[in-house]
Amino acid sequence: MSAHGPDPLDVSTDDLRYLLAVARSGRLVSAATLLGVDHTTVRRRLDRLEAALGVRLLDRGADGWELTAIGRDVAARAAPLEHVVEQVLGAASGGSDGVRGTVRIVAPEGFATTFVTPCLARVQAQHPGIAIELVTSTSPLSLRGSGYDIAVTIGSAASSRLTAEPLAPYALRLYATPSYLAAHPPIESLADLERHPLIFYVDALLTVRDLDLAPVLSGMRVGFGSTNVFAQLEATRQGAGIGLLHAFMGEPDDRLVGVLPLEVDFRLQFSLSVRRDSLSVDAVRVVRDALRHEVHSRAQELLPPVQ
Repeated sequence: MSAHGPDPLDVSTDDLRYLLAVARSGRLVSAATLLGVDHTTVRRRLDRLEAALGVRLLDRGADGWELTAIGRDVAARAAPLEHVVEQVLGAASGGSDGVRGTVRIVAPEGFATTFVTPCLARVQAQHPGIAIELVTSTSPLSLRGSGYDIAVTIGSAASSRLTAEPLAPYALRLYATPSYLAAHPPIESLADLERHPLIFYVDALLTVRDLDLAPVLSGMRVGFGSTNVFAQLEATRQGAGIGLLHAFMGEPDDRLVGVLPLEVDFRLQFSLSVRRDSLSVDAVRVVRDALRHEVHSRAQELLPPVQ
């Protein structure tokens, strides 16, 4: 480094790729897996980059090495380099589709399976240069905004490192099997729900405040709790109780019927967030726009009419 600051000739763009991998994956070891190298190689490359820039890019965190504030800023400014490399690779391979890159999406599992997966399959058919990584999670986003490019969350996702927007409202309603309802005390009002077990999330593991709905269901207790919405759906099909399910999962299922649909109709919101340093990447913009189109074209499935 010269007396006037870092020398551009000392800064390796390849080392910046390693920094971007840590920003994407959130941890040193995960970045090494993403790059197909040993984690010591990632550490060595970043040491060299820190020396060239004269700043500290990594700090030891509770669960491994994390980017410092300066490291995140450098990664955000270096993100377009990754895009340029992908475009060069596309040109060198003679591909007619110039959109290339890896896009990692985080989304709740029910929504991810029903809406995100078919959307991404079509994106990949149209843009074979885009590699997709879909991670299912209902947990709140890390405030570091690392480990993903795009995230669908329940409720808002406020962070200065993200651009967030409402994606679509959706409904949660009560469902049961006809055989369950025939074999148990009748349900004619909200007060009758107290005599029935609820199928929903595990109370102690519920990390999204918007989903804390059991207390307002007339004293219903969770008799069958699961962190997996497909397990909740199957438990409802098996007659284990009354399931508070996504309407887009409950309504199309001909084995289930709605329970007090006029009285119990919770409206929640999916939000779409993009890391600011990913906004300049064409592949990320393609996926984001495709998700918007998928949800808007299927809005009636998220909020089906009450029957």
